[in-house]
Parts: sequence; C-alpha cells; structure tokens
Amino acid sequence: MKKIIALLIIGIVSSSIVAQMDTKLLKDIESIEQQVIDWRRHFHENPELSNREFKTAEAIAKHLKSLGMEVQTGVAKTGVVGILKGNQSGKVVALRADIDALPVTERNSLPFKSNVTDTFLGTETGVMHACGHDTHIAILMGVAEVLSKNKNLIKGTVKFIFQPAEEGPPPGEEGGAKLMIKEGVLKNPDVDVIFGLHINSGTPVGTIKYKPEGTMAAVERFVVNVKGKQTHGSAPWTGVDPILISAKIIDGFQTIISRESNLVQEAAVITVGKITSGVRFNIIPETAELIGTVRTLDPDMRDLIIRRMTEMAADIAKAYGGSATIEWQNNTVVTYNDPKLTAQMLPTLQQIAGEDQVQLMKATTGGEDFSYFQEVVPGFYFFLGGMTPGNTTPYPHHTPDFLIDDTGLLLGVKTMSQLPLDYLNAQ
Repeated sequence: MKKIIALLIIGIVSSSIVAQMDTKLLKDIESIEQQVIDWRRHFHENPELSNREFKTAEAIAKHLKSLGMEVQTGVAKTGVVGILKGNQSGKVVALRADIDALPVTERNSLPFKSNVTDTFLGTETGVMHACGHDTHIAILMGVAEVLSKNKNLIKGTVKFIFQPAEEGPPPGEEGGAKLMIKEGVLKNPDVDVIFGLHINSGTPVGTIKYKPEGTMAAVERFVVNVKGKQTHGSAPWTGVDPILISAKIIDGFQTIISRESNLVQEAAVITVGKITSGVRFNIIPETAELIGTVRTLDPDMRDLIIRRMTEMAADIAKAYGGSATIEWQNNTVVTYNDPKLTAQMLPTLQQIAGEDQVQLMKATTGGEDFSYFQEVVPGFYFFLGGMTPGNTTPYPHHTPDFLIDDTGLLLGVKTMSQLPLDYLNAQ
C-alpha cells in the first residue's frame, strides 16, 4: 500500500511538469499520419527475418539521414541508430523500435499482404510482421521526422534505436538488444532513460496499457535431445522409440506447471513449439528433438522449473530405455518498468490519450528483449491499442491472421514524441 501511495504522489507531483502539446508539434504529427501508415504498409509487405533486416535497415537509415541526423548503421549486424541533438543542452533519452519479422505465412486478403518466403531452421516458410514490429518502425520514423522539425523544443538529445532480432537471433548467432548494448548503443552519448512501446491486437485503438515494475516475463529457449534405438516400425520391441519418449516428456513438463508451480504467486508457462524426428512411416528413428520456451515472472519459480525440466527429461527417457539431455538459452529477463520513471511519465500518457484511456494492466507471460536495456538504464515500456473498437475476436500475435488497425498509429507517434520532451524539460 505504501508503494502505491508513493507512486501516486510521484505521479501528482510530476503532472505539474507536463506541458500541453506544442501547437506546431501537434500539427506536424497529424500531417504525417498518412505517411506513417504508408511506411507501415511498406514494411508489412516486405518483411525480413531476425539479423536479416537488410532492406528494412537501409530504408530507415535513408530516412534518418534525410532529416540531417547523425546516423550509425550495422549496429548489432543490421541495427540503425539516429542521434538528434536539440537546440538546448540536457540529458539523453533513447526511443526504441524493433524491426524484425517472423517465420509465419500470412493468411488474409490485405492489399499489402506479405508474399515473402525464406528459410528458417531449414524449413521453407512465409515471412510476416505477425507481431506488429512494422508499426513500431513506422511510428518511430514518424517521431524522428516531427522531432527533427521541432529541435527548439528538445532540451537535450534524443537517440533513435531501431533494433534487429527482437524475436531472437538465429541459433549460433548473436543479436538483438544484448548485442546492441555490447556494442555500446547506450553510450556516446550516454543514455539516461529509454522508452518503448508495443502495439497490441487485443487492445482497442486509442487505449494505452501499462504496469509499473515487472511487466513481461523472462524467456528461456530450450532444446531437448532424445536418443533411442532405431528399428523397423513393425517390431518396436527391438528398438527404443524416441517419439514415444518425447510425448511422455512433453506430458511430464506440463505437470511442473499444474502440480509444482505456485501459480497463485505468479504465472508460468512451458511450451514445446517444434518437434523433429524420423524420415519414414515404417521406421522408428534413432533421435528426436524438442524445441520450446519457458516463461516466468518470478526468479525462484524460474529456477524450480529449469531444474525440474532438466531432471524430468533425463529420468523419463531413462524409464523408457533411452536418454535425453536439455540445453538452455536465456532470451530475455523480466521487462521491468522503473516505478519512479513510470509514475513521472504517466501524466504525459494520460494527457495525450485521455485519463480514462490509460489503463493499469497485469503482467503478461509474453517476453521482450527491451528488458536488457532496462537492466542498464531506467526504462518505461507500454502497450498501444491496435484493435478496431468493437472487435470481439481479435487475432493473437504470432499467428497467420494477425491484424492491426492503422488508425492506432497516430497515438503512438504522439506519445513517443511527447515523452522525451516532457522528461527532458523536467530535468
């Protein structure tokens, strides 16, 4: 209760430093809306996978250079950074947008539907902006243009970070926020705070959702390698079936969630998203591979789940005459909104969207590598409505039918333009 009261007090105090949106700035934002939509549709029609966003990066860099910014390319392989110095000195605010697409084959009749194909993990697949990163790119390009026309309002520096590989780099490669940080993206000039947003297909246009402190889950990628004994499909007793063992392992993993994890404390998820085994209908194969993800919001639950999955995979395989090992890769930590920064910037969102349209949310089991930036500097990450109002059956992210209403982009440009101005003017 004390923490909530403190946040409210900070919010009340900070509201006094929130200025009305400058008339010229607002006019510039509204005049660029169609251009932002056009950018979004271009990137949607021409998506690129993680660490392969070559043409995307080229288009972003060309735009930033046209605005007279100092531009860095090739950051974390395909990332682009633009630096905009205001007419007055002050602190440094970073704004981040992710730029990669997913190995998903789009299934709709949009005039800007993606027909791009590529190879992912050895499989031919469609490529689609099935998580809304195309909108993030377009919004931040719009913010870059309007703020570059209003440098007189900037009391400090704004650093625009267009980040590749948020969905995770291909196996065996580095990438994403981790690599950007490693290569110094938060240095020269040194970033004081960072802001980011994510479009949401299940939140109505015009609505913003946020949460102080833990907002999104830590994400682990795991690979289970199961070894059996190959034999003829007509005589399973002469071999050891790794596919059967895999089924038992998957079933066992779910009992860790349903019977061992304290879900009253926090949510947790184990998902197996890919199974590879065998080459022919009448051959019991030698091996199987399971690839999946674990999502946790509590460090102790994370440790428990990882330990039990490692034990269970080996023990179940042994019980059926085979063996199994599990490999782990951390993809994100918990997305943590700095409570003081969140309370300070909340009035900005409320003024722009309307107080009743800015809603407190619960933590989600989605993951976001924006979290790595937040480990280094205070950050605030929020969700922007992208669902047509009245839609009762929105399509989830990462699906072939995923849709975003373009009319939601304007609020994104407004918020991401005003947040750095209000923060810098308060210093």
